[in-house]
Amino acid sequence: MKNKKNSLLKSLYLSQIFTVVVILLVMTVTMISFFSFVNIYEESTKENVITSSEQAVFQVKSTVDNYNEDIENLMKMILSNISEDAKATDQFFQSLFQIKKDVVSVTTYDMNGNLLNAWSNGQILKKNITENLSYEKNFSHDTEYGDLAITKPHVENLFQDYYPWVVTISQYKETESGEKIQVAMDMKFSNIAKYVDGVGIGQHGYCYIANEKGDIIYHPQQQLLYAGLKEENYINPEDGTHMESNVIYSVRSLEKSNWKIIGVCFADEMITNKVETLAKNLILIAIGVLFVTIFAGGIFSKFFSKPANDLARAMQEFENDTDKFVFEPVEGTAEITSLTESFEHMVLQIQELVEKVRQEEISLRKTELKALQAQINPHFLYNTLDAIAWMCEAERYKDAVEMVNALARLFRISISRGHELISIAKEIDHAKSYLKIQNFRYKNQFTYAFHVDEQCLTYLCNKITLQPIIENAIYHGIDRMVDEGLIDIRIFQKDGKIVFEVEDNGVGMTQEQCEEILQKDSGDKAGIGIKNVNDRIKIYFGEEYGIKIQSELDEGTCVAITMPKITENDYVEK
Repeated sequence: MKNKKNSLLKSLYLSQIFTVVVILLVMTVTMISFFSFVNIYEESTKENVITSSEQAVFQVKSTVDNYNEDIENLMKMILSNISEDAKATDQFFQSLFQIKKDVVSVTTYDMNGNLLNAWSNGQILKKNITENLSYEKNFSHDTEYGDLAITKPHVENLFQDYYPWVVTISQYKETESGEKIQVAMDMKFSNIAKYVDGVGIGQHGYCYIANEKGDIIYHPQQQLLYAGLKEENYINPEDGTHMESNVIYSVRSLEKSNWKIIGVCFADEMITNKVETLAKNLILIAIGVLFVTIFAGGIFSKFFSKPANDLARAMQEFENDTDKFVFEPVEGTAEITSLTESFEHMVLQIQELVEKVRQEEISLRKTELKALQAQINPHFLYNTLDAIAWMCEAERYKDAVEMVNALARLFRISISRGHELISIAKEIDHAKSYLKIQNFRYKNQFTYAFHVDEQCLTYLCNKITLQPIIENAIYHGIDRMVDEGLIDIRIFQKDGKIVFEVEDNGVGMTQEQCEEILQKDSGDKAGIGIKNVNDRIKIYFGEEYGIKIQSELDEGTCVAITMPKITENDYVEK
């Protein structure tokens, strides 16, 4: 009996050695193959991405070069047809505007910048032009690219009620009388812009146009750049392909201007993601090979194979449902017991990390909304201070003092020592201060009234909740009315919740407009405040709370806001 036990122990030991040796050999070969193949694949993918990016940039460069060449030929034709024979010149331009629809206007200037002549397709020239964006003041006759200058895209402002987006091409000409003049041709930039917008490098890559200093001439995401929601930090104008911070830049200079075509593609999207996908597939294959090897070794050791399979099954369950997974220790040999303990410890750590990341994401969203909320409308501040200055000049000192006090209360409550939640009483004071300022500015064009359940005053709400709603009612409802406007603010309790209602008798909206206001993001120019209020309420209190809008055209709009009952004792700053 004793000999049989010794034989069993020796057999178990030898099978374990065999399994370990096979596993180590398989893992070694797999790891060497894995890193070699991934490295080769990564280099090959990188070369393909660079080639694809360069081809896209070259295509854009060729198109813009052809565009510039057409511009140069057209300018030569215009210069040759501008003469002292006014009738012949006018007939030429009438034909030109009929044929070349993208030519907006042609103007001439003396050396002091005075407008001499202007030709267009029937547009009426303004009598007073405050700033001529089509005149190139610092245009040097001798430039690196010849005597032809091309400006950045801009809005032409020479004609009445006509503001197309153009580039200006300028060149000097000596008239028949020996006078030196500057000839400027405004051409629509929309064709080139549409072409550049349509060029994509991968799913998110793009091309844009910059000058030799790196200043942006045209960008397909121009509105995001102007709004500060995107930055283009690339400052290396040298031709070629460069990589900075996981971004691949391909740069090509145009032949007859100081413009450059810059292609942007993202290594994470074009290279890293593909390599990671391949690596994950190879890892899955390696894991499969490893399990096959373990299973083969398990033939020699039943005591090892079953616990190993149980542990693998637990890992799969953990992968499928990380949050709710509860690990039950697997019994087996010393090695299995050690793996079980390590895996259990890893499960706890990963679950803690997942929860930590989730909380950090929520905190990040709240921080971003706080930053957006903290912005002060400079246009509103400017108009208010301008009105105060006007009152002082008119010796209406009492009104000026009241308006200054209202503005001070408005900003003091807006700051609220950095707290997101304030009492409803303070929120009402904030709204009254804002309404007092607006009433001064609009010269009593509207009246307002507050109907507040006094039991609601001690509850808390998101600060700056009423002001964006009232602002929307004034600017988009009452401001368009001929008759006197009315804003009615009601605060009461309903079904265990706090309800705010702001109702006006303005022009009203359609149902589609009401839904659109709550869907607009921060790049839109209207409805930003209402969406911000709705987002903050939902983040702090949940999806069941927020804003609902009811409106009828020519009757008015009612905005209802619901919040939970939160007191000072319930509130902890998040």
